Amino acid sequence: MKCMVFAAGLGTRLKPLTNRMPKALVPVGGRPLLQILLETLRSAGFHEVVINVHHFADMIEEFVSSLHLDDMQISFSDERSELLETGGGIKHAVPLLQDTSRILIHNVDILSNVDLNAFFRAGEGKKATLLVSSRETQRYLLFDDDMRLVGWINVKTGEVKSPYPDLDPERFHKYAFAGIHQMSTSLFHYFDEWPHKFSIIDFYLSICHKEPIFGFVKSDLLLMDVGKLDTLDQAEAFLNSISVSS
Repeated sequence: MKCMVFAAGLGTRLKPLTNRMPKALVPVGGRPLLQILLETLRSAGFHEVVINVHHFADMIEEFVSSLHLDDMQISFSDERSELLETGGGIKHAVPLLQDTSRILIHNVDILSNVDLNAFFRAGEGKKATLLVSSRETQRYLLFDDDMRLVGWINVKTGEVKSPYPDLDPERFHKYAFAGIHQMSTSLFHYFDEWPHKFSIIDFYLSICHKEPIFGFVKSDLLLMDVGKLDTLDQAEAFLNSISVSS
């Protein structure tokens, strides 16, 4: 099983820490976020990992080498010249990803109690599956009763994105994207129509009327986005709590 880890971000919300290190190497409970995720992936059976790098890319590559994860095949998708966003990052990494039928995609700054192996198995036979939650936010993905993606809404501004004309958001279920998803590599051919830099959510929204894109709700989901300094203060306790619960 193969996973792509998004680790190229600038981590601006974690300044001043990220003035001297990449977000992926910010420590939680004595271990960098990237190490926590790689160890979680290995335990879940993911032994092939592609990591995209941009901000302090050399530090990430040197750190991964120092871990001596000899039972894992880890490669790097180089975005040093330009940060390509989530969709562009996957498109750029296609040469490293196309030798498998399906990939897991995971943001480096997400901590959760998700059984990644079970989540991956739940997406078998589907074109894409997005982990979603009922947390409150301003931007929601919209799903029908079968949990198939139909659109997106910003509830503050009223903006709606959907390939379906005259979509009524009130008729659909609203869930927040959790930063973990899986994709069939059979979708890669659609990337040809996209520029080198784009959002993966915009990509899913553009094809959800042609390809079945599903949401996956974990009823007992515990998840933290370690993207800001105030959440970093709580992250160690959160990590300990999900270790106990699992």
